[in-house]
Amino acid sequence: MDEQTLRQNIDRVLERIAAAESHAGRSGQVALIAVSKTQPAETVAAAARLGLARFGENRVEEAGPKAEALAALALEGRMPLEWHMVGHLQSRKAEDVFPWASLVHSVDSIKLAGRLSRATRAGVTLPILLQVNVSGETSKEGFAPEEVPEAVRIIAALPGLRIDGLMTMAPIAADPEDVRPVFRALRGLRDDLARQYPLLSWRHLSMGMTDDFEIAIEEGATLVRIGRAIFGER
Repeated sequence: MDEQTLRQNIDRVLERIAAAESHAGRSGQVALIAVSKTQPAETVAAAARLGLARFGENRVEEAGPKAEALAALALEGRMPLEWHMVGHLQSRKAEDVFPWASLVHSVDSIKLAGRLSRATRAGVTLPILLQVNVSGETSKEGFAPEEVPEAVRIIAALPGLRIDGLMTMAPIAADPEDVRPVFRALRGLRDDLARQYPLLSWRHLSMGMTDDFEIAIEEGATLVRIGRAIFGER
């Protein structure tokens, strides 16, 4: 993708985010995570030069080398890039996120949380989000909504981790309005958990992608994960 097209895509997405925030009375509350999976380091570097600072990756094998290749950007007077793990993370690869991930969106089991906890170093805290399969689709990872309170009780006690909120993936729908109940349900679950566990941070709702992020923002998203609208079809 040429830089002019990339610039246009980024500007359009940022305008749509701002419009959705304004419509919901939430201006300045949503952060864009540019999902850069399968994109070469050169394309991510171009996006960074155009002002993006947070990138989401799905595979640790791809993310680590890419983050390392782009670390030099911090030496050019720019803010260091922030990398998020947004895809399914296998428990056996848990420790591989630590060199680069500032937030793991996709903690979908107590087993994975335990592996992440054991991989933390002394004095290091890894922020995480719990992935919730609100829609109940068998193709999606995540805790069932009714499992989350007990998972929070267990995971909150693990050293080295900090629960910062929840994440979900909505079903594919022809009309984005059809997925509004999914986002609304995640927000409701977060609010219930905040009452049950008031000492934990519930600052983030990671929900909304290219086809439905405006609806997600209206329903309370703080992080939207957008790839195709920025980088085009893979």
